[in-house]
Amino acid sequence: MELTINGQMRSIPGAKTLIDLVNHYGLNDKIIVIEHNLQIVPREKYGDTELAPGDKIEIVHFVGGG
Repeated sequence: MELTINGQMRSIPGAKTLIDLVNHYGLNDKIIVIEHNLQIVPREKYGDTELAPGDKIEIVHFVGGG
């Protein structure tokens, strides 16, 4: 499936929901925030949020430090 992720077109085979995307990239869902088509998605909704070709995804990682 073709998605725009953080401003770049990406092909993610087999991705149907946001959790598939999280798993595809091996991300820790506890330290990221995902915006799906300009809407921030609560973590507990990642498995229920279906993807469609052309969707725009922004993934933000939290980084610790001082």
